[in-house]
Amino acid sequence: MAEFEPVLLRRILKNASPSLEAYRADGGYRALDKALAMSPADVTKAVVDSKLRGRGGAGFPCGVKWTFLPKDHPGPIYLCVNADESEPCTFNNRILMHQDPHQVLEGMIIASYAIRAQVAYLYIRYEYGDATRAMQQAIDEAYAAGLLGKNILGKQGFDLDVYIHRGAGAYICGEETGLIESLEGKRAWPRIKPPFPAVEGAFRKPTIVNNIETLACVTHILDRGPEWFKSMGTPADPANPRDAGSYGPKLYCISGHVNKPCCVELPLGVTARELIDKHGGGVWKGRKAKAIVPGGISMGFLTADEIDTKLDFGSLGPFTKNGCLGLGTAAVTVIDEETSMVDVLYNICRFFEHESCGQCTPCREGTGWMLKIVDRIRKGLGRAEDLNILEEVGHQIGIMPGTTICGLADGAGWPVKQAIRKFRAEFESYIKSGKKTHTLQLVAAH
Repeated sequence: MAEFEPVLLRRILKNASPSLEAYRADGGYRALDKALAMSPADVTKAVVDSKLRGRGGAGFPCGVKWTFLPKDHPGPIYLCVNADESEPCTFNNRILMHQDPHQVLEGMIIASYAIRAQVAYLYIRYEYGDATRAMQQAIDEAYAAGLLGKNILGKQGFDLDVYIHRGAGAYICGEETGLIESLEGKRAWPRIKPPFPAVEGAFRKPTIVNNIETLACVTHILDRGPEWFKSMGTPADPANPRDAGSYGPKLYCISGHVNKPCCVELPLGVTARELIDKHGGGVWKGRKAKAIVPGGISMGFLTADEIDTKLDFGSLGPFTKNGCLGLGTAAVTVIDEETSMVDVLYNICRFFEHESCGQCTPCREGTGWMLKIVDRIRKGLGRAEDLNILEEVGHQIGIMPGTTICGLADGAGWPVKQAIRKFRAEFESYIKSGKKTHTLQLVAAH
């Protein structure tokens, strides 16, 4: 098999300039020229045929989402680009925006043409100062070159304005309707669906929300074709009706207890072992991995025995053997053998309790309950029945249908359930250990 040649990171790896001039010299905006020679419907069909799945976490087919727009709506139609990137240990979008902004912008323009949007909002997390400045410079260059504004590249009737909107650093703004509410200047409380954003989104008009990496892929699909895109990754499993295939390149973030934290581009379907050993330099300090987070902390855990699991949409999911919630953002975090899973779970529960928007009672109360129970265990005051209670609360807030408006409760409950199920012996040993006695002695001494 020929060695994989990076696509999304191609210019970044050769340290190419992010300027418009340098991007065009490397073939930039060639895909836009091709798209404008097609009808919007044909552009959408190309993306549908590529079977591109969203890279922001949910993995929903990108082109299919575009087809949900009303066919006869007079407009306006909006494109909202999700650059909030708030899933912990995820940094692939930041790299694309900061170091190759025109690749992202070209994908935005193509998507806007396909969905007939004349306004696109780039919703970017406030902490991304360098990425924001790089994207704004690219937008300014694009306006000056006739790539934005009126009658783009001479295409009569294709107008597009792009605006950057900076968020204030809230996890919930990564959820598409929470993002839209924030964009409108309101508290970022996710909306009840339906109606879905494609029917009633920003300012109550049809809206498509796509992730940065997803739109960067759109650029190359239009340039090289859907069949080229499907030549990478893992095909659908005919024996599994839930597996629709995982095609194209993917940016994997590797962090945690590895020797070389990095972002690497590979075809979908690489194993966790290959990522850690070959690209992450192995587990640090000569230790072994105890657990691997496959795609952001909301996705759950792989154990050391599951390290050969493929990291794609079909191999990870609630109905797979590993039971993880999904691929998520492909932010792989390694936890070494000397790290307490009690401490890991405490940090996760603390994060989700803080980031819950509080709109839904099960999530608002459940995340707080889980944090209090894990905190009590961590302090040596845990009880054997606490583990069953944690599992039950995690199940009730995240899997019962119709109890919460968005998926944050799922993401908060899933790692709790998996930690208890996969590392129960460690939690039981922790509760039974002398840490409780030690803690009480400290209290008495105080």
